[in-house]
Amino acid sequence: MTQTRLTDAPPHDAAPFDRLPLPGLLALAMAGLITILTEALPAGLLPQIGAGLAVSEALAGQLVTVYALGSLVAAVPLTVATQGLRRRPLLLIAIAGFALANTVTALSASYALTLAVRFSAGVAAGLLWALIAGYAARMVAPRLKGRAIAVAMVGTPLALSLGVPGGTFLGTLIGWRLCFGLMSGLTLVLIGWVLATVPDFPGQEAGRRHRLRAVLARPGVRPVLFVTVALVLAHNILYTYIAPFLAAAGMPERTDLVLLVFGTTSLAGIGIVGTLIADRLRALTLAGIALFGLAALALGLWGDAPAIVYGAVAAWGLAFGGAATLFQTALSDAAGEAADVAQSMLVTAWNAAIAGGGLIGGAILDSAGVGGFAPALLLLLVPAFLFALRARRHGFPPAARA
Repeated sequence: MTQTRLTDAPPHDAAPFDRLPLPGLLALAMAGLITILTEALPAGLLPQIGAGLAVSEALAGQLVTVYALGSLVAAVPLTVATQGLRRRPLLLIAIAGFALANTVTALSASYALTLAVRFSAGVAAGLLWALIAGYAARMVAPRLKGRAIAVAMVGTPLALSLGVPGGTFLGTLIGWRLCFGLMSGLTLVLIGWVLATVPDFPGQEAGRRHRLRAVLARPGVRPVLFVTVALVLAHNILYTYIAPFLAAAGMPERTDLVLLVFGTTSLAGIGIVGTLIADRLRALTLAGIALFGLAALALGLWGDAPAIVYGAVAAWGLAFGGAATLFQTALSDAAGEAADVAQSMLVTAWNAAIAGGGLIGGAILDSAGVGGFAPALLLLLVPAFLFALRARRHGFPPAARA
């Protein structure tokens, strides 16, 4: 296939690239990075935000909660309702939602108004996450689909490992309002970037739009969703309560270093997955689940040894870093033309697992202490491994579908 340049492709016939169109894919990655920053930044600035809005830190923390709630409730219905719209205008509407929400957050003196715009930002995030993987896959030839999704998803680990800590540090220096204002500025730059580098695609014709039940019934979709929920739930049980776990291990002042180790190896994980996913989707998925399981086992047996903790966290990060790319690619393969609707299910499942990790992890911590984490993780990871192992024909085949 001859490489098609974006400038040569008419908007209604955006042709797939035979090589990775890095400028466009990196624009999608930047969209993901801004999404994660918008979601997570308040968590590092709760005292300042609480003081600025004249509320307690606990109430300020609900700015994160309502954002996640917006994503959870909006991803599926909004994606289904917008199937017929052209893809780039829809992508730009979602991105513009962040510019508006972050601008209002930076200027608002009302807690209620700030909550409302944070919810609207979560709605925009739910739509954006449903679009990114399918968009990246449509931009390239089928054999490059996994690598394209990996590049488009690199903003997530970058935001978690570098962006959120850096944003928190910057917010303490210049103030949280200016920090959100800067994110609005970045979002305006991103809109221009998308217009310049990301092709447009048509939506689904009326007679070819997809119903949720029909998409869910496609072979491979349900196994991928189950493995996603199990793995992300296990991850968030441990990640949410890593501080009390480390305190019990005699490492209360090493939380930042431990999370840096996790973030660094997560970046390595997404790099490995992006390089090998085209031919090794199944092997990478099984290896990642197994590696996470071994890390959980090591933390359960030798969680009081710092060297073991650092090694297990490094393995955990390596295993989890490429998980989103693996699951989105597997689901895109299984869903075919219904990829956007299937991805909205993944967004909902992912956010539900995040919320469930906080609730279940808290219950385990109250009832069994940190010693209950490792058994709980293994109770989730073993079935996840077995489901992925069984889904050889549909869901997690030996190679990505061409």
